[in-house]
Amino acid sequence: MAERRTPVSRRRMLGIGAGLGLVAASGLALSAGWARRPAETGAQLRSEVPLPQAFSVPLPIPSVLAPVESGADEERYEIVQREVDAEILPGISTRLWTYDGSFPGPTIESQRGRHVTVAHRNELPVPTVVHLHGGRTPADSDGYPTDLVLPAGWTEPERSGGHGGHGMSDERAVVSDVEREYGFPLDQRATMLWYHDHRMDFTAPAIWRGLAGLHFVRDDVEDALDLPGGDHEVPLMIADRAFDADGQLAYPSLDSTLTGEIGVEEPYLAGVLGDVILVNGAPWPEYEVDTGLYRLRVLNGSNARHYELEAIADDGRRLLLVQIGADQGLLAAPVRHESLPIGPAERYDLLIDFGDLPVGAKVRLANRLGTGRCADVMQFKVVREGSGAPIPEMLADDLPEWDRSEAAVVRDFAFRAGRMDGRHGWLIDGLPFDPGRTDVTARHGDIEIWRLVADVHHPIHLHLVGFRVLTRGGGEPLPHDAGLKDTVSLRPGESAEIITRFDAYRGRFLFHCHNAEHEDMGMMANLEIL
Repeated sequence: MAERRTPVSRRRMLGIGAGLGLVAASGLALSAGWARRPAETGAQLRSEVPLPQAFSVPLPIPSVLAPVESGADEERYEIVQREVDAEILPGISTRLWTYDGSFPGPTIESQRGRHVTVAHRNELPVPTVVHLHGGRTPADSDGYPTDLVLPAGWTEPERSGGHGGHGMSDERAVVSDVEREYGFPLDQRATMLWYHDHRMDFTAPAIWRGLAGLHFVRDDVEDALDLPGGDHEVPLMIADRAFDADGQLAYPSLDSTLTGEIGVEEPYLAGVLGDVILVNGAPWPEYEVDTGLYRLRVLNGSNARHYELEAIADDGRRLLLVQIGADQGLLAAPVRHESLPIGPAERYDLLIDFGDLPVGAKVRLANRLGTGRCADVMQFKVVREGSGAPIPEMLADDLPEWDRSEAAVVRDFAFRAGRMDGRHGWLIDGLPFDPGRTDVTARHGDIEIWRLVADVHHPIHLHLVGFRVLTRGGGEPLPHDAGLKDTVSLRPGESAEIITRFDAYRGRFLFHCHNAEHEDMGMMANLEIL
């Protein structure tokens, strides 16, 4: 592995992922139309290929990656990033960018406190960056957007003009040739993380093409609860996509090579939505269950689509979705939902009990925010008798108890649309992302309160730390805000207060909107922890 710390010039960024030059402008007129949409912020692509009947394909379960080395306190994995042709829609071959040849990528299973090293080899046609979303990860392995892994023989494309023309550079970027090792201490609560590409300005199309996978952290607290496991613990990565007439993934990039002009076509500036709902890479799949208790590990891996999930039996009954965990691990006690909203990058740990249903019954996991075929996600089919299990009423007692009075700093951030020279973009406090600028400086160990406000839907993600939601819209948090989170989904015009403690690692980290198109078009900022 060859690494070099390199000042990344403005011209270099234009070839391998560049920052938008945007002026500080409110963009309220731009965002007003999107704010009126109750379900999502974005526009939907229409597939041009015949789509399969819902619930006609089985739910695939991502394979678990085996370590290439295993020691007393650490494990090492290897992943190759490469293009493959795969069958997403039945009978149709689709070109994907993948981790180790599959979409989603292989799942990594690890134990709290056991150091994990993942060596990534880039055999794709563009540079990449890997971010372990939700990981308490040192800065040098957090996947900073300019810490690129270059493919073999990479040469910078020639570009004329630019996006604003100001000399943006990153003196701290670390560029690797072909391979890079990421180190994850994983000294954190048991939870489901996910890893994905995080290259500056091209995160959205890279994830859309398939660069995403799951990573579980286990610990003794979780193990003591005797929660459903094996085939009764089901990972569900929900992600929408669209397909062109040849069965290839459709995406409205201004530059389909992902090496030059950044952004998407005008109708999709607020976010790209697909008309096919995939779960673990399969369209509207079905999963066979028994009459027992199941644990669903749900990730919204969509670029911009929001969901509100509900489980509806074929006799019309709604089954409870019992939330036992959030982004950063187990709750103190379960929260029962008849429906559950989930924004991009949010994760929920849910229990669902099929015990009151007869063999032969079907349960549709539906999306209340979807219309047409996007109102369906997947189906469960009860095919055999199973043994019941109680839902524990006490879960974890290790959640942090930060108090508002302990906060060293209270900060305000506005997430809004903006413009530059006739271009649309997305800004934090009127500024686009610049890797050469420090936006927030926090002291290691300090507790802080952040007050966030949005113009349209913005799922706000903080790297490195988990946080608690203190208030939403000036009132109490909503039921699904329970527990420790790393992403909070704000609705149009909504505000929220969050509280966190910067007690993990020092260095340069990020916070940003996880509507991936917003992120690519400037809605990201630097957090320096000293």
